[in-house]
Amino acid sequence: MFDKLVKSVFGSSNDRYVKSLGKVVDKVNALEPMIEALSDEALQAQTDKFREQLDNGASLDDILPEAFATVREASKRVLGMRHFDVQLIGGIVLHRGEIAEMRTGEGKTLVATLATYLNAIEGKGVHVVTVNDYLARRDAEWMGQLYQWLGLTVGVIVPNMDEVSKRDAYNADITYGTNNEFGFDYLRDNMKHERSQMVQRPFNYAIVDEVDSILIDEARTPLIISGPTEDKSDLYVKLDAVAKEVPEDWYEKDEKTKNIQFTEDGLDGVEQMLADKGLLETDNLYDVENTQVVHHLDQAMKAVHMFRRDDHYIVKDDKVVIIDEFTGRMMDGRRWSNGLHQAVEAKEGVKIEPENQTMASITFQNYFRMYPKLSGMTGTAATEAAEFWDIYKVNVVEIPTNKPVARIDEEDEFYKNTMDKFQAIAKAIAEKQATGQPILVGTVSIEKSELLSQFLDKAGVKHEVLNARQHEREAHIVAQAGRLGAVTIATNMAGRGTDIQLGGNVEFRIEDELGDMEPGIAKDAEIERIREEVAAERAKVLEAGGLFVLGTERHESRRIDNQLRGRSGRQGDPGLSRFYLCLEDDLLRIFGPDTLFAKMMNSNLEDGEAIGSKWLSKAIETAQKKVEARNYDTRKQVVQYDDVMNDQRKVIYEQRAEIMDSEAVDDVVVDMRHDTINAIISSTCPPGSYPEQWDVEGLKEKLDEVFGIQPPIDQWMEEDEVDQEIFEERIRAQTDEMMEAKIAKYDAKIWRLVEKDILLRQLDHHWKEHLATLDALRQVIWMRGIAQKQPINEYKQEAFGLFETMLDTLREEVTKLLFKSELRMAQPEPQALPDLPDFLTGHIDPLTGLDNSADGDGSENRPELFGSLAGSPRAASGPGGANTDNPYAGQDISRNAPCPCGSGNKYKHCHGAAGARQSA
Repeated sequence: MFDKLVKSVFGSSNDRYVKSLGKVVDKVNALEPMIEALSDEALQAQTDKFREQLDNGASLDDILPEAFATVREASKRVLGMRHFDVQLIGGIVLHRGEIAEMRTGEGKTLVATLATYLNAIEGKGVHVVTVNDYLARRDAEWMGQLYQWLGLTVGVIVPNMDEVSKRDAYNADITYGTNNEFGFDYLRDNMKHERSQMVQRPFNYAIVDEVDSILIDEARTPLIISGPTEDKSDLYVKLDAVAKEVPEDWYEKDEKTKNIQFTEDGLDGVEQMLADKGLLETDNLYDVENTQVVHHLDQAMKAVHMFRRDDHYIVKDDKVVIIDEFTGRMMDGRRWSNGLHQAVEAKEGVKIEPENQTMASITFQNYFRMYPKLSGMTGTAATEAAEFWDIYKVNVVEIPTNKPVARIDEEDEFYKNTMDKFQAIAKAIAEKQATGQPILVGTVSIEKSELLSQFLDKAGVKHEVLNARQHEREAHIVAQAGRLGAVTIATNMAGRGTDIQLGGNVEFRIEDELGDMEPGIAKDAEIERIREEVAAERAKVLEAGGLFVLGTERHESRRIDNQLRGRSGRQGDPGLSRFYLCLEDDLLRIFGPDTLFAKMMNSNLEDGEAIGSKWLSKAIETAQKKVEARNYDTRKQVVQYDDVMNDQRKVIYEQRAEIMDSEAVDDVVVDMRHDTINAIISSTCPPGSYPEQWDVEGLKEKLDEVFGIQPPIDQWMEEDEVDQEIFEERIRAQTDEMMEAKIAKYDAKIWRLVEKDILLRQLDHHWKEHLATLDALRQVIWMRGIAQKQPINEYKQEAFGLFETMLDTLREEVTKLLFKSELRMAQPEPQALPDLPDFLTGHIDPLTGLDNSADGDGSENRPELFGSLAGSPRAASGPGGANTDNPYAGQDISRNAPCPCGSGNKYKHCHGAAGARQSA
């Protein structure tokens, strides 16, 4: 009560902050007459002027008012749009590294041009992140006209681009792309063997469109790059058959977490079924030998009994395609991991692709936290403001609308069952369509949208269905959803990114109707006709009450409901919204009020009857808050586990970069050799122990295995003064002498390339194996909770130990390979090898079967763990002439390494082109 009183007198902190930004807006407006008077050439010259001011010590804040005024005037001339004052406020918020919450239709795309232009002037790069490739291309082309007119370069990142084009796009002043492409490019860059192959440059500033969808909804699932493992198709098919035969009373389902647990009788029954089919290695189901079968049986049970076709996935072109639960879009190329996708493929009888092993991974949280400055914009962020600050340290600022909102939000209507609800919806739609009012219907799944479509067909209501099946037509369907009497059924409107304009969208109508028409007087006349028709139709739609938004079900997130509602009432237009619910809705059935609520509904409602109540709406909101809290915990857990890995990832990626930048890594290799000797002696001759306690035979075997040497250990043991340090010094001297003699047999440059290549390859191999180990650890660490221990703390300790072990193993393997490797000449047939394999990319939910392979990492940021890797020398290259003969054929030289002849070209483009091949 006191808070409300204070707000009514002083306004909220958000109101006060927005009001304070009015002073900056006044400065921009004061400059408008001066900027308007500039010629096109003078206005375009502003960019060079700003760059000169920055070079002379000015800050971005110093030039902000004039830069914003320049963008506004350029937008008027190039795009025909002038920024409103509230849009200027949004631009300031974005520039300050905050999130601007702006209602749908308030022009967020135009708002972004202000902060984007200002920050791009520095030339360090601005990334504009969108939710899909269509929006990335559209915005890059649409707003790119403005930036290019002002002298800035614009690039766009889309899937399947060649690396040269992608590198050019990243080097542009402004780069558009999706969150997935930016993240995957970061991972791919850190799998390459030469700096010149990398496409990204250091991060500077990112503006995230639909920031709640990207940084909240999609952040529950890590990005994963993986490579294929062995084929187990036969096993998936057999276990799918078992899962389909399991009676319902043998298991219990948890729909919240999409998990299945066998009952005690069920375990006995399943064990017998598997034994009868010859799938068990031993008689006991839970023997170690049967681990793989048990794991894949769990996945088969989930696939058969928890994952529904046309809800969680669709089958398209004989492939299982995941459906994004938040946006309803197809996630082409994404695959559930841990065998779940294969289990679904077996269930649907399509071709089973092999499982994959994680090669690199990162969460969106840790990816976007690498940007020194991060901002975003959306229509709905306030409900998640605490999470944005907690995870990303970014504030949410609510920007006032340009015109007051005139939409009416009605109370929810409740029905007993789905049939009653859908009949009422069909009736309401038919009534509204008869008046000419356009209707946007929001559903939560493809299944529900197609069921409603059948009801509307029976009622004779003409309509469009927008879901994953119509992904290609998405923008065109949404753009015309505001036409007179239009009925559009949409699966989850989150992040659709296209305005619904009353009366229709002029640009899309021109494209659809006049796309093939040649420019000229006739086309101009047709364009004018379309404009007049849209204006007349808009007047009729306004008279009918504007857009009617009808929700067929409450989503588990209030933001998704608010996004749907926000499609109506654009820029002060009238509008109406209403949600229809029933007891069979997932939210009420799984998360909603208990059985008392259901009993009251059943006993007080007749078939087909509806009730509306603030108390019921409050109960729904409470259920949504519970789900949001659970989802937040899920995302926070993903971050906690990935934070453990993140420091390790930074160490590995920094060391890779140093190795790539180094001309030679001989000092690193020497330190690794000495560390390996130290480790061998410490393990076989522990410090503080007596010589009689040493494992002398183990020491001999290890030295022979790693270095191929047999020093006179027995003689050393007979000496009067015997200690570990003497052993270490003598073995170091012997191994150093051996390696110097070996290097002397080859060209020094060639050997340095061999060292570098082996070091990078071994680093990548052991990091990949480490990721797999952490993935396995993550899946079982929860069991420590049974012993009253905190799983995350246990995970940190175990992951730290595993990381140290990995580094020890890496040092030993590199040392062993360099001692055992011999370069020899060979003349194989020339062949072109790819610079980097085409890996599979995944963005998988760790809770629903989906994946945690990216989670894990543990130690604190300790580059010293890497030992000698921290001090690699920097690279230097020298000019030279190429020779068409190849004296280096058969030597172990990376195709992408500098050619040892000194030409400055890559080996594959110089002597390597003649057919040389490495052999070691």
